[in-house]
Amino acid sequence: MIELPFARDEYQRRLKKIRAEMAARGLELLVVNDVANQHYITGYDGWSFYTPQVVLVPIEYEAEPVWIGRAMDAAGGLLTAWMKPENVVGFPEDHVQRADRHPMDWMAAWIVAKGWGARHIGIELEAYYFSPKAHARLVAGLPNAKWHDADLLVNWIRAVKSAPEIAYLRKASTLAEAAVARAFEVIAPGVRECDAIAAIQAAQIAGSPDFAGDITALPPTILGGENASAPHIMWSDRRFGKDETIALELAGVCRRYAAGLARTMQLGKTPARVADTAKAVIEGMDAVLDAVRPGTTAEAVEAAWRKVIQRYGLKKESRIGYSIGVAYPPDWGEHTISLRPGDKTALQPGNVLHSILGMWMDGWGIEISETILVTETGHETLTKFPRDIHVKS
Repeated sequence: MIELPFARDEYQRRLKKIRAEMAARGLELLVVNDVANQHYITGYDGWSFYTPQVVLVPIEYEAEPVWIGRAMDAAGGLLTAWMKPENVVGFPEDHVQRADRHPMDWMAAWIVAKGWGARHIGIELEAYYFSPKAHARLVAGLPNAKWHDADLLVNWIRAVKSAPEIAYLRKASTLAEAAVARAFEVIAPGVRECDAIAAIQAAQIAGSPDFAGDITALPPTILGGENASAPHIMWSDRRFGKDETIALELAGVCRRYAAGLARTMQLGKTPARVADTAKAVIEGMDAVLDAVRPGTTAEAVEAAWRKVIQRYGLKKESRIGYSIGVAYPPDWGEHTISLRPGDKTALQPGNVLHSILGMWMDGWGIEISETILVTETGHETLTKFPRDIHVKS
């Protein structure tokens, strides 16, 4: 068996919180479709979520959760999940990608056989790998169930990190720093974007001699020249120019826990417009950090940033941060706390935020970010790396 990322009592604490929320909502069974939530509850870790896969959490406090996925991947469950073997269940291979049957037909029948078919069932409806057809077939197979939208029930519990989780985020932060440092080393005029990405990914995976890095939920982003005016353009074999401003949005991941780190570098002389915008963004980050403390609302943090950039005549419509933690592709955000107007969530010790101050201008752009832990008395930046634009002549 692969070593669990956490002690079993950590998983029991999580289940206790989940079941308390289930009881408050009148739920007797929870169907967990979000892959990160499945890992958070069970420890299961495998690239198997391209076929239907769920974790079931019954309300009974003495019962273990049940992982159900493809039969060939049940072996991975036995190696990575903490539950007893009978609670790692594989649906038959003849249900994989067939037009005449669906894995959810089989899962629904299994739930009925377990005696859970007439329960009040909460289900995550906004999960990346849970299709409309999967939901329709599961509901059709459980006609006596009473369905409730339980989207983000687990995510909000995840938003407050335990000490062992924070330890992984610290390790992930060192990998993020290694990735940015490597990017600064390899990016130069004439270098292909794809070659820079290859070196960056090597640092993300093997950036520490003491622990392994994982695949990042979002791919590395390096935006040079005109491409930096759009935040999510992918790399190509394009070569960097001699006077480009380059925005980097990178991360490190340890045991699936992600820490983001964005920085900006300049090849050649820094244009005045870039220097002026960077000054505003760095001052804005200082304001963000000054605002982050227990009890402060998410919208108040964003307002501190907006107050700064307005003095510089700048405006940013998108949010400036979000809760981050355990993550699987295609996203490392937790879909809970957002640093934006209208989010009145009060920050708590143990929240971890990725505040990313990207300014995507007409034909160029810059990015600066920090992964920030809310502490009992204020905050700590887990990523520790100079924020000034890195100039490479």
